[in-house]
Amino acid sequence: MQISELKTMTDSGEVDTVIVGFTDHYGRLMGKRFDAGFFVSNALDEGTHACDYLLTVDMEMDPVEGYSYSNWQSGYGDFHLVPDLDTLTLAAWTSRTALVLCDVVDNSSHSLVDIAPRSMLRRQVDALATEGYRAAAASELEFYLYRESYRSAHQKGYAGLESAGWYVEDYHLLQGARVEDYVGAARRALAASGIPVENSKGEAAIGQHELNVRYADALTMADRHSVMKHAMKELADSQGVSVTFMAKPDAAQPGNSCHIHLSLWTDEEEPSNVFAAPGGERSDEFRWFLGGWMRHAADLMVCYAPTVNSYKRYQNQSWAPTRIAWSTDNRTAGFRIVGAGSSLRIENRIPGADVNPHLAYAAAIASGLDGIRNRIEPDDELEGDVYSATASATVPSTLHQATARFSESADARRLLGDEVVDHYTHHFSTEVAASEAAVTDWEKSRYFERI
Repeated sequence: MQISELKTMTDSGEVDTVIVGFTDHYGRLMGKRFDAGFFVSNALDEGTHACDYLLTVDMEMDPVEGYSYSNWQSGYGDFHLVPDLDTLTLAAWTSRTALVLCDVVDNSSHSLVDIAPRSMLRRQVDALATEGYRAAAASELEFYLYRESYRSAHQKGYAGLESAGWYVEDYHLLQGARVEDYVGAARRALAASGIPVENSKGEAAIGQHELNVRYADALTMADRHSVMKHAMKELADSQGVSVTFMAKPDAAQPGNSCHIHLSLWTDEEEPSNVFAAPGGERSDEFRWFLGGWMRHAADLMVCYAPTVNSYKRYQNQSWAPTRIAWSTDNRTAGFRIVGAGSSLRIENRIPGADVNPHLAYAAAIASGLDGIRNRIEPDDELEGDVYSATASATVPSTLHQATARFSESADARRLLGDEVVDHYTHHFSTEVAASEAAVTDWEKSRYFERI
């Protein structure tokens, strides 16, 4: 949406609200809802402010002590939210509303707040540009759909929920038709909100689906990914149903993946895919980017698997990878190579649907660019069942393990910076501590009577 369109629609009353948002650590959209007239006359140029504690809170919105960025001693001041007008769009999943995403900017220095997720990705996109590249990216998001409202699910303790399906519906058109009231509405709402949709399909579990949007440059894709999740939750709320993007909502069924696709392009008027060499071959840059991405995957695992639940998804023969290996068109490998020529790309199958896309794409680009700069060769390609390839490195098995590796990694600090690593180490350590302090239903079922 152009500014002129927003002004016209505001004057006519077609739009009366503008959502002004940014993504937090978890990838959630945070921000304010503005009167559209006030936004056009004031916030459009001046932006707005929000409390900087929003980059230190946990999932429950409790301020967490121990961050150097913002704390009780500093008084929890404000940061500046600067609208990125390239993201201005109609929010078609609701009524009379537009949306714009913001960069998080320091009030004093007027520079990007380095530890904000969107800032982290911007830095890596800029680093690519200095080398003459840009990244094309796409997220494949999976989710479970339930015929329960979010309030009902909460009241039931998220147990015994009515699934939208009753048998596995992978590519199944009949079961898919039964959820068109929601999934079809999501496709249409996203398309009308400036998020081009490719398709939706049933997935490999009961009540599980996937909705794919068209690839874009990495920052645009990460933004669309965040808006898509928010929009789908709001739409579900309005229909009295619920969707979850948890990585592993059910121990007995496959998890929710978010396969991320990435290719490099020359930054020219007529760009070409850097991964594709003449004659249908794969370029040196392809190998080196893949080599760097694989080399740093375990050290940067928290950027792909950010919750305690993320690691429950990595099980053999589960469609989620367990090994850091690559293979051509092979869904058992962590890195799957797909396409040819201009469509040649790397699919990283490690992230789950709980991933923060700005962190994931920042980590991917930083790793791949390091691979090109240092000509890092990937391990040999594996064929067949990669789950059984015992010589290949495995992904970290817990958030605790991944956080420790991230904190201690010289490469993570070199690629992302000490401030970022220290800040997110504290964030992920807090998540681990909260999990370890919790008494779970599993524990009560196992120990209440029999211990």
